[in-house]
Amino acid sequence: MIYTVTLNPSIDFIVRLAHVEYGAVNRMTSDDKYAGGKGINVSRILQRLEIANTATGYIGGFTGDFIENALKAERINTAFVRVDEDTRINVKIKADEETEINGTGPFISREKLAELEAILSHLTADDVVVFAGSAPANLGNGVYKQMIAKTRATGAQVICDFEGQTLIDSLEFSPLLVKPNNHELGAIFGVELTDLGEIESYAKQVLDRGAQHVIISMAGDGALLVTSDGAYFAKPIKGEIKNSVGAGDSMVAGFTGKLVETGDALEAFKWGVACGTATTFSDDLASAAFIKEIYQKVEVEKR
Repeated sequence: MIYTVTLNPSIDFIVRLAHVEYGAVNRMTSDDKYAGGKGINVSRILQRLEIANTATGYIGGFTGDFIENALKAERINTAFVRVDEDTRINVKIKADEETEINGTGPFISREKLAELEAILSHLTADDVVVFAGSAPANLGNGVYKQMIAKTRATGAQVICDFEGQTLIDSLEFSPLLVKPNNHELGAIFGVELTDLGEIESYAKQVLDRGAQHVIISMAGDGALLVTSDGAYFAKPIKGEIKNSVGAGDSMVAGFTGKLVETGDALEAFKWGVACGTATTFSDDLASAAFIKEIYQKVEVEKR
């Protein structure tokens, strides 16, 4: 079973209008509300690929109810830990410029932390756990290290979609996948990376530090997979960019789901690229039909 862990999920409240006039009343032309959070996005794409998974993490209050009900409506299994405070709301304003206003999220007590760790401690070597996104403020991202350690102690594999020190800390646990973009990869090593050869070189250093697979996303410039068998470059696919939210999560979902399903890292990479690209060209996370359409356009070459 694939599990996704979202420690600080949200309702993503997307509002659309032509222009925001500050200090005045603005009227939206349309809006949508989605269950949000990086791990939840992974769960939603996995479900569209018809790959069973369970979403876990923390939810609370009426906003938490919305998230759980939304996932159940998509036939996604859930095993959330309930907390007293409300799950946050993140506002995404799509106007002449795109603006985000993100909530802080609830306080997580030691008792609630132990409840989630108990779930992770009862997994098996047949399971894969996706850890993604930021932790609630009172826990800090350092909490991931102990959660990943407990998960790996069961024999389960882990996917770590982090950046910075949190990503570096995860490498000692030999994650099945890490997926920084080229800017995040450069920040780890204190360099600016734009050349594909340099990106590949630094990605191999991440592999040497413990990762089993490394994907470097490069927005409109394609993506790179580095494994012990070699490096593979996915050419960029042209289309109208509509959505910057969830593309990376979609890539993680496609790769993880298909790797578990087929054991073929190259095939998994193609599906990851298809999922990420399709979401970029969609208003929300990509539909199953659109992902399959984009998959036919994916071109990967060995480096």
